[in-house]
Amino acid sequence: MSDWIPELSSDGSPSYMALANAIAADIAAGRLSTGERLPPQRTLAKRLGVHFTTVARGYVEAQNRGLVDSRVGQGTFVTDRSRTRRMQHSHEARPADLTMNLPPEPTDPDLLERMQAGLEYVAEDIMSVLRYQGFGGTREDKDAASIWLGRRAMAPSQERIFVSPGAHAALVGMLTILAEQGEIVLCEQITYPGIRSIAAQLGLKLLGLPMDEDGIIPQAFRDACTTMKPKAIYLNPTLQNPTTLTIPIERRKEIAAVAREFNVPIIEDDAYGFIPARGQQPAPFATLAPELTWHIAGLSKCIGAGLRLAFVIVPNTRSAWPFASTLRASTVMASPLTAALATRWIKDGTATMLLRSIRSETAERYKLATEILPENSFRGSPLSFSIWVPLPALWTRTAFVEHLRSTGIGVVASDAFVAGGTAPEAVRICLGGPTKRQEIKSALEYIEHAMTESPALASTFL
Repeated sequence: MSDWIPELSSDGSPSYMALANAIAADIAAGRLSTGERLPPQRTLAKRLGVHFTTVARGYVEAQNRGLVDSRVGQGTFVTDRSRTRRMQHSHEARPADLTMNLPPEPTDPDLLERMQAGLEYVAEDIMSVLRYQGFGGTREDKDAASIWLGRRAMAPSQERIFVSPGAHAALVGMLTILAEQGEIVLCEQITYPGIRSIAAQLGLKLLGLPMDEDGIIPQAFRDACTTMKPKAIYLNPTLQNPTTLTIPIERRKEIAAVAREFNVPIIEDDAYGFIPARGQQPAPFATLAPELTWHIAGLSKCIGAGLRLAFVIVPNTRSAWPFASTLRASTVMASPLTAALATRWIKDGTATMLLRSIRSETAERYKLATEILPENSFRGSPLSFSIWVPLPALWTRTAFVEHLRSTGIGVVASDAFVAGGTAPEAVRICLGGPTKRQEIKSALEYIEHAMTESPALASTFL
């Protein structure tokens, strides 16, 4: 009903709640029927003389109640009444959780069928993957790891390859070997929050180094090596979480030279290094300084977080023994079931299809961000699952996060990522995971209006 104009109550309720209540009342009274299209948000905002965000929040609240639904490229429609009653009874809600940095989930039926077939293949010999197995992965698993690592021109011997139960377990094992309580580990000034938690658990001093557009500044690295005697440096060099930057090859060579000069081990968390197509990303540190680099090729971001699996390359066979001992004591082994599934998917080509699907959908979601958000307002990549958004003047990161949260949109403030210094007024917005593309689009449209308005307008009530 393109000419629909609701009557908003003046009982002191927030204006967006009054709009959702009006939608409910008009559905109950028969003024809105199943399948009818509501006016576009901008149009209705003009008719009511309210701000766009008021209507946006009202539509979100109505959708959370099951009163309306959004359709890609079509608009907002009144839902089936029986479905509405069921959703209201169960209090079903669909907030746009943009806090988790995950790849978009595949929806292609052929790919899903292949994934399922891989699981069925592994289940044919179910008992063999329910037993204890040798630590570090079977020979078949290591063969698959070698195939996977070869995508980035890494060809270590099997003695240097370990199948680990996820990147976190690998990081704990490495840092336990490389540093003792109270000692210094370097990282990027804005870094992956997981390394902050792990360092804190182990009692290590994590020191963030100054960065520019290409990553950590080599001279700052050299100065820290000279004065602080760090035990290691942690880097997330490709599509870094959260800034999305990729360290270019020349900067990587400079960093490797400093590490070699001071004999500082490099922990290379290459969670996103396999997302770009072959040959479209700089060489990993594991090939630039193999004698110093502890490489982690996690599968969470390129195959599936639920596998809890990572392929680890240690610098040499001598370092393999303490790593194996430490990891075995804390984790016993990686799950043989998930390792077998990953091995099957890598060897039968399913993993490659997953990568292609992730790249394609990630690019489409990034395109939405470039079309909706103000020009030059964020940093990102067509291959990154998130964008890094420095906030406009007047907005603080706390106020911005809380404002979005009030309408069911979750983003992460910069505080979670800072390892030293003052947190910038910025947020990370994730575009992947199970959230559908239309939900991403709606959330980005709301975020765009929040970015272009003042905090005072954002809290307008009738």
